[in-house]
Order: sequence, then C-alpha cells, then structure tokens
Amino acid sequence: MVPKLSRLAVFGPLTRPGIARALKEIEVVARSFGVKHQHFDVRDANDIESSFHEASKGRAEAILVLQGPAINSKRTQIIELAAKSRLAGMYYSTEFVEAGGLMSYATSITDLSRRAAIYVDKILKGSKAAELPIEQPTKFELVINLKTAKQIGLAIPPNVLARADRVIR
Repeated sequence: MVPKLSRLAVFGPLTRPGIARALKEIEVVARSFGVKHQHFDVRDANDIESSFHEASKGRAEAILVLQGPAINSKRTQIIELAAKSRLAGMYYSTEFVEAGGLMSYATSITDLSRRAAIYVDKILKGSKAAELPIEQPTKFELVINLKTAKQIGLAIPPNVLARADRVIR
C-alpha cells in the first residue's frame, strides 16, 4: 500500500509565464486531496539548495518541479537533493527521469516534433503560417524510474506501472 501524501513542495519561478496559473490549479487539486503544499520560488541556482532545506523543515514528502531556466540547468543537483532527502519527485520533463528522477508526466516531444514537421510541410506547400490553427499538445507520457523508487524506499503500485508509457528499471 502506498502511503497517502500529505505535504508537497512545489519548485518553480514565479517570473516564468504560466507558473502563477499552474500554482492556482495545484492549490485547488491539493486542497481537494487534503494535501498541504508550499511553493518555492526557484529563480536561480542559489535558490535550489535553500528550497530543499526549507522543504525538509516543512516536512515535505514529495516535490513537484515546474519549468524554469535555473531548474533545467541544475537538473542533476535537483535530482541528487531529492534522492538525498528521500523525496518523491514529479518532473515536467522525461529528461529528469532519464537522469535519475522518480517520474514525469509530460508532453511527448516525439509527437510534438512530428506535428511540427506537418506544419513545415504545409508552409513549404504554400500555406500561410498565420492562417494555420494553433494546436495544443495532445499526447502525454508517464515515465517512471524504478531504480529511483527503490533508492528512496517507495513502492510503485502495479496499476500505476501498467499505465506508464515507459518504465526505467
């Protein structure tokens, strides 16, 4: 049985477009599940270690890592600090999971690339870029790193593993 999450630390820079909106949505969902959450405004590399320290003081059990320049450039440090703190981590990119993070639920880059090629083809055949519709991502991937789960002492339920698009063993 997986223990119920009660405290979540969210890392992401408030200066990045969309983060404030994402935080409002996270707040609604967290409240509906009875999860207390705290946001850490990670704007540069200096904020990472202090954010982990504060998250530990707040007894966070997991982290949710949102997109940001400092976060992406310090991926390895974030993954190592999460493992050292024994925090389950959910990331915005599969690259984090491939580098040792626990899990990600993210847009499929392969699908986005394929769809971008379709747009390029249309433009090369004479379509005006301004007249092409704007599309949202439609394919997402759940990737789980079982080595990391074992390292932090977390058992991933079989039904979650069955839903994963990729499992790193």
